[in-house]
Amino acid sequence: MTTKAGSDLFNVEAWQHSLAEFIVTLLFIFIGGGAVVASGIASGGALDTGRLVAIALAHGLAIALLVFATANVSGGHINPAVTFSMVVTRKISMTKGAMYVAAQLTGAIIGALLLMVVSPDAVEGNLGAHGLGNGITAAMGLLVEIILTFVLVFTVFMTAVDRRGAGNLAPLAIGFSILVIHLVAVPLTGAGVNPARSLGPAVAAGAWADHWIYWVGPLIGATLAGLVHQFLLSPRKGKNGTG
Repeated sequence: MTTKAGSDLFNVEAWQHSLAEFIVTLLFIFIGGGAVVASGIASGGALDTGRLVAIALAHGLAIALLVFATANVSGGHINPAVTFSMVVTRKISMTKGAMYVAAQLTGAIIGALLLMVVSPDAVEGNLGAHGLGNGITAAMGLLVEIILTFVLVFTVFMTAVDRRGAGNLAPLAIGFSILVIHLVAVPLTGAGVNPARSLGPAVAAGAWADHWIYWVGPLIGATLAGLVHQFLLSPRKGKNGTG
């Protein structure tokens, strides 16, 4: 249930939740971008199968761990697209959603800047900034981001939001979804599905090519996933008392 507009600005708990989102998003961007940098050092910069798996595992495991850490505090969004879907479906207030997004984006930028500080100049590259793969048009990339963000947010709603979901195991399912998404999308779009993950390295590395895709695609995909759950799959109260 949402609270009255603006009241979260004066709620200490809402600020604590936002701080949690700041911390875990910072850590996620540092780990995710760090995996791209580190795997590039190990592979000589080529995106071979081993490097793809390493990047996917790092992102998936990081999300699982960080969602486990903050699920009972902030809900473990770590993603403005997830937060946006929660606002659209009225799981959190617009004010709290704005606080979360501000915290996530700030954490993402600081996380990427910290990664830049600790990465040798010769190997830092674009710090894991997202970009379209060879032969991938903007329309193709946008569709990939919509579909795969739908996969992520659908998993969030069905396992963490829905009361029939996986409960305490939801973070593991969410982490698996991120792992699978990266295995598919890293060669196509870099696997955005998270505007904060895209923004942080873009700011630090100055890599802005086709950046709009990594906002528009995730926000559309997340909204669709939230609405599908809300209106088609959410439990309803019936004569049998279920829902």
